Amino acid sequence: MKPEQYFPHIFNKDLGSFLNGRAYGHGFRGTAIGTHQVLKSSSFESRVISWLMQYGWQIFTPVLDNSHQTDMLISDVPHYYRIQVKTIDAKSDDQHVENKWKGSQIDCVIHFARNSNWGYVIPALTESNRKLSADGHVKFLQTRNEFLKAFHKV
Repeated sequence: MKPEQYFPHIFNKDLGSFLNGRAYGHGFRGTAIGTHQVLKSSSFESRVISWLMQYGWQIFTPVLDNSHQTDMLISDVPHYYRIQVKTIDAKSDDQHVENKWKGSQIDCVIHFARNSNWGYVIPALTESNRKLSADGHVKFLQTRNEFLKAFHKV
């Protein structure tokens, strides 16, 4: 059989409609809107994994991050740390971030500004929310060296 016989919903549409997602009735370029957001977020996780591996950390990622609230487990051999990576809309350093991990065992949260070139490495919060620029939070530009400097200060 030819591919168009297996996938008529794709081949019966013009290429422009398919690339714009109209062939599936989804959002961005054929990817469901919720899936698109997950892929964007995972790209920031991949960036952190790459940067940490280049510095010599061992990285472990869960197959399913449903209830453990851990995006990655990292090790420098004697110690292990649970890390969460989140993206935020960059408004300013004065915005507050919510503690969505209360009671979990994470060690730090790395926040990336989606619509800017900076982020913050912050230790796990004990309160329900805190200002991004609070004491103990370290801002970084979204480059490997800047991130690693900030990460090692926390």
